[in-house]
Amino acid sequence: MVLGVAGCGSTATKEPAKEETKAATDAASKIKVGFIFVGDENEGYTYAHKLGAQDMQAALGLSDDQVIYKWNIPENEECYDAAVDLAEQGCNIIFANSFGHEDYIIQAAKEYPDVQFCHATGYKAATSGLANMHNFFTSVYESRYVSGVVAGMKLAELYGADTDSKIGYVGAYSYAEVKSGFTSFFLGVRSICPNVTMEVKYTGSWADQALEKETAEALIADGCVLIGQHADTTGAAAACEAAGVYDIGYNVSMIDAAPNYALTSASIKWAPYMTYAVQCVIDGKPIDTDWCQGYADGAVWITDLNEKAVAPGTKEKVDETWAAIKDGSLKVFDTSKWTVGGEKITSTAKLEGFNGVEYISPDGYFMESELASAPSFSFTIDGITELNTVY
Repeated sequence: MVLGVAGCGSTATKEPAKEETKAATDAASKIKVGFIFVGDENEGYTYAHKLGAQDMQAALGLSDDQVIYKWNIPENEECYDAAVDLAEQGCNIIFANSFGHEDYIIQAAKEYPDVQFCHATGYKAATSGLANMHNFFTSVYESRYVSGVVAGMKLAELYGADTDSKIGYVGAYSYAEVKSGFTSFFLGVRSICPNVTMEVKYTGSWADQALEKETAEALIADGCVLIGQHADTTGAAAACEAAGVYDIGYNVSMIDAAPNYALTSASIKWAPYMTYAVQCVIDGKPIDTDWCQGYADGAVWITDLNEKAVAPGTKEKVDETWAAIKDGSLKVFDTSKWTVGGEKITSTAKLEGFNGVEYISPDGYFMESELASAPSFSFTIDGITELNTVY
């Protein structure tokens, strides 16, 4: 949280004058913050955002009447209506948390230029021409990779590190955000068990308990011995517990849903960004158009390891992996670790879908979320099979 505040404030250690402190306190007491959430507290992704909002509120000393929530707002015109209502209620800054909210948030931002709009997972702020439109995300691929290491350790315990077992992945949509996530997870698994393969099946929904359970069951029936997910409920975990198959979750711990088979979950801490952005408004300073931070900045993590389920030595391997990510010696999308159609990717500048942008660094890794906050990794790498496509 301190990192977030430092992002837009002075780094000087001199104690501020009493007048400056009073002005900042006055500004904080007058600010109002709005949130537009695609789900509610029963859905892991939105619950993680709510935790971030609560931590921001506590860090900045805001009262409950300074924070307004809009729950279960779909990716349609209702999002615009919610944004307008929040602006009319006096919100100085408004956050929206779902990919499909973006166009409606931009529409509202055009009409309320004095209100700051912050949209998670999107990519259009930089080209919107709007000074009050911002995108934010995190380097969640780092926590996906580490959760894959946890999965790989379990597979190695069960079948040996040279296993050619098949694992499954319950995805929401065929977007780059999901592909980036399951690829980083898979690469984490393969860092332990290099011969594993993976099947991905999409649900066509960010959060559908019954459909996620059904999809996980289908993957298990097809021979998958471990399941990961980029979908927002406990449906997949429940299917794994019933089938006796190990599970890696997303957003929140799945141990309550799968006490014997949930290993850990990849997760995001949204508080650093929310605190940073609201503090910028309080201080009258600009918010970054694109913001993305990772483990080194306290923005991503994995939930507690299920000690009765994980393999021996998992904690030590997790700590080792986090340290390598933090010091830069491990690059998740190191191009020496994956191929597409048997070929190493050495450049994206001339590839379809990358708009002439070079995402491969000179030292050989895909620069995910470095050139823009939104994920851009859209390859289907060797070893992964997509069973369907849903946009």
